[in-house]
Amino acid sequence: MTVLVTGAAGFLGSRLVRALLDTPASWPRVDRIVAADREPGVVDDPRVETRVGSIDDPAFVAGLVGDDVRVVYHLAAVLSGGAEADFDHGLRVNVDATRALLEACRGQGRRPRFVLASTIAVFGGPLPAVVHDDQALRPQSSYGTSKAIAELLVVEYGRKGFVDGLACRLATVAIRGGTPSSALSSFVSGIVREPLAGLPSTCPVPLDTPLWVSAPTTVVRNLLHAGVVALDDEGPRAFTLPGITVTPGELLDALGRHGGPDARARVRLEPEPAIAAIVRTWPGAFDTRRAGALGFAGDHDADRLVAEYVDEWRRQTQPSSRPSFDAPTSMRPRP
Repeated sequence: MTVLVTGAAGFLGSRLVRALLDTPASWPRVDRIVAADREPGVVDDPRVETRVGSIDDPAFVAGLVGDDVRVVYHLAAVLSGGAEADFDHGLRVNVDATRALLEACRGQGRRPRFVLASTIAVFGGPLPAVVHDDQALRPQSSYGTSKAIAELLVVEYGRKGFVDGLACRLATVAIRGGTPSSALSSFVSGIVREPLAGLPSTCPVPLDTPLWVSAPTTVVRNLLHAGVVALDDEGPRAFTLPGITVTPGELLDALGRHGGPDARARVRLEPEPAIAAIVRTWPGAFDTRRAGALGFAGDHDADRLVAEYVDEWRRQTQPSSRPSFDAPTSMRPRP
């Protein structure tokens, strides 16, 4: 079987590619992965076919979906900060390129499974304390708006029988290794990642801000499941994946317990109203019983999220005890 992954060189994309190579028992054998991104990925395996190009180039997109592609993971996107700063670029990548990719799948004529990585930023405005999947979409940012449009496109192309589509609304991934991203939620990882590396960090939102988050291992596990889960044709095709509600204060408390007081002391509260104005419109709690009933996994608590990252960080910084953050073992689900 051939799988296409857009955004394959990114943080989640590279982990997903590695997880696909270590084919889960629930999957058919993966013979080839088409890994598409603006730059080559870091996965060196003969089964990975790298395609370098821009997802907003229609000619590039048209060449990605061969007749043998059975599953498409669409992870490529302009994230929240970038979409807010460059409205036109955000629409070209998050909306126009999504439709171009759906059209390429439509032309294939085989109805491949199409998994869109969406976001909880599709919600906004007055919301209940716990948001359900049938809540009306009222995004309050350019990013959320573009993803809401992309969700509707995926569902519509599925209704017409062109793809077997679903849109998975991901929680904020915490804790992300590597360098800061353009996401407005990047600080969620930064207030743990940078202090552990001996660098100062700032929190731009109040410490009691509720955040819906999920660990990288859990997100990758759920993306894998999305590629093969059996879905009722009459049931919802866009839903929120499990996560947990945490606050920056809880993450910093956990950092102090697992990283030490010196790491905790490197984080300062420096309010940035422009960031807080958007982040605080994002819901902090969800009813994910629909996803749970379909077999998608959840997380535990802030302490576990930080402890997992600290453990991997320590292994990475000790050459004698690798694997690194990107190693396949870091993506296998907990027992």
